[in-house]
Amino acid sequence: MWARTLSLKYTDNSRPPQRARQRTLLPDPSSSSAVLDRVTERQTPAVQCRWRQVATAMEFLLDSIPMVSLAAAVAVLYARVSSSLLRPGLPRLVALLPLFPFLAAAPLALTSSAIVRGTAAFFLTWLCAFKLALLAAGRGPLDPALPVLPFVFTSLLPVKLRPSGAGAPKAKPLPSLLSCAAKVAVIAAILRLYQYNARLHPYARRAVYGVHIYCFLDLFFPCIAAAAGALGMETEPQFDRPYLASSLRDFWGRRWNLMVSAVLRPSVYDPVRARAGSPAGVLATFLVSGLMHEGMVYYLSLRRPDGGMTAFFLLHGACCVAEGWCARRWAARGWPSPPRAVATVIVVVFVAGTAFWLFFPPLCKDGGEEKLLEEWAAVAAFFLDAGRKINGIVRSTD
Repeated sequence: MWARTLSLKYTDNSRPPQRARQRTLLPDPSSSSAVLDRVTERQTPAVQCRWRQVATAMEFLLDSIPMVSLAAAVAVLYARVSSSLLRPGLPRLVALLPLFPFLAAAPLALTSSAIVRGTAAFFLTWLCAFKLALLAAGRGPLDPALPVLPFVFTSLLPVKLRPSGAGAPKAKPLPSLLSCAAKVAVIAAILRLYQYNARLHPYARRAVYGVHIYCFLDLFFPCIAAAAGALGMETEPQFDRPYLASSLRDFWGRRWNLMVSAVLRPSVYDPVRARAGSPAGVLATFLVSGLMHEGMVYYLSLRRPDGGMTAFFLLHGACCVAEGWCARRWAARGWPSPPRAVATVIVVVFVAGTAFWLFFPPLCKDGGEEKLLEEWAAVAAFFLDAGRKINGIVRSTD
């Protein structure tokens, strides 16, 4: 009887703490963990664990971004001061040389996210390094006479300041608010579609990736341009409806990622063309672009590149040279040009087909595809959680 009473007492005292402990372990419906649970409920336990690790890493990512940004700002301020004191050429180049190893290593400090690391590598290791190399030669978009804020902004971000004055070309309008809203909706739909990624054909998945890359870049760059405008700087657009390109030369030279064209033209194309002709300049430019894309693949995946990016851009460089030669022959014989709609379809199909073949495989192999998709799922959960919190704050203040 005594043992039975003790057993009932022990059981009655132990149950409430257990239920309370279970309640504390339940996720808050407004937390990112709960959102992530809903996003990943159909995934395997291993994938769910990885997504939670990525979401947790994003919280610590904010500790690295300010440090890298501050160090990069100090580096370009040093470049501005040293360039204002030294003439273009060897003296200025020697003064700027220590910055190039720093720009190559800085993105590696962002260990928590491959997407952020790759974006930082594009900004710093590629664009900023090329801008500083042109600055050493007294060319390019940077000028030590620029005020401090425009100099830092132009150095670290993919922007090109629009020249002012009466003879300056008319600025192309930035994407409208409706266009940006449409791209946000497309990205949201794509992130939702990624839940069923395993059911899609590989070419269908890569087509979705291509649309995602374009919408993300064409939304991200105008946001940077809007920030520049708020600070009193006018910038040139980085994309000009590449899906309407009528030729490969039109696509790469006048419509797609124009900041890259703006740094590769004076640094690679013009010097090579002056010595070896235009075809050699085009091939050299696409070769350098391919090598830099190989570097971006390394920063994204931390794996040795396999040459697929270089092959993709060399193929397009050779096709641009052949296209120019055919266009001149076509015009010399007086033949009419193909309809623009037909030419646009041919360009889109060629770019997409060669990207499926050469551009995307280096990004997707050895688990790279799954890792990037997991990060995008964590990004979606992060913004859903932020939106819920903002909505809660707004409602609480009403």
